[in-house]
Amino acid sequence: MIITKKIADILISVDTPTISNALDIYRGDRSLDDFTKMPFVSSNPKLKPVIGIARTAKIKASGPSSLTPDEASNLRVKYYEYIAHKPLNQEVRNFCVIEDTDWPKIIGSFWGEVNVSIHKGLGLAGTLTNGLLRDLDEIDKNYMVLASAIGPSHAYVHVVEFGVDVNICGLNIKDGDIIHADQHGAIKVPSESLEMLPRAIQFMQKKESHIIEASKKDDFDIEKLKIAWSKANAEKFL
Repeated sequence: MIITKKIADILISVDTPTISNALDIYRGDRSLDDFTKMPFVSSNPKLKPVIGIARTAKIKASGPSSLTPDEASNLRVKYYEYIAHKPLNQEVRNFCVIEDTDWPKIIGSFWGEVNVSIHKGLGLAGTLTNGLLRDLDEIDKNYMVLASAIGPSHAYVHVVEFGVDVNICGLNIKDGDIIHADQHGAIKVPSESLEMLPRAIQFMQKKESHIIEASKKDDFDIEKLKIAWSKANAEKFL
C-alpha cells in the first residue's frame, strides 16, 4: 500500500513505542522481531518521530578501502545518487539505514557535520546506524541521527556497498522497507498494516487512557485502578 500524506501525518504524530503497540494489534500478538534491540544515541532527542523509505548501505572504518582513491570516490558518489533517488508515489522521504560492519568494535564515524549536511540537503528524513556519531555541537540539529555510540574519529571509514540487506542492532532491513523512528529506536512497518494502523493507534490510546486518567486523580487507589483496568480490558478493536 502507498503511504498517503494523511497516514504519514498520523504515524509521525505518535512516538515509535506507540507504533510498536499498534502493530501488536495488527499482528494479533506481541513480537520479538522487526524493531531495534539496543539503546541509541540521538543527535537531538527533541526531534519529532519520522517515517521513511529505507535506503541501505554498509560501511567499514577499521581499515582502508581495497579500492583505489578514484574508485572509492566514485562509489561514494554512486551511494549519494542512490540515497537521493526519490520513492515513487509516496508522501514520505527516504530514510538512510547504514550498517557498520565493524560492529560491535566500531571505531570510525561516518556521521558528523559533513554527512549530516549532505543527507539533509538531499532530502533524507533521517539516519539509523549501528555506527558512531560525532561533531555533536556542529551537526544540524534538525536532522535525526540514531547511532550506537559517540566517537571522535572517522578512522578509515568508507562505503563498502549499498542497496543491500542490513542488520541494525537486531533489526533486519531491506531497501524499500518502511521505517518509523524516534529517540527510542526504530521499527519496521509492514506496508500491509498502513491502512489499519490509524485505527489501531486510536484504539491503544483509548484503552490506555482509562488507566492514565484515573491514576492522575487525587482519589486514585488500588480499587480505582481495578475499575480502570477493567474498563481498559473491556475495549474491543473493531
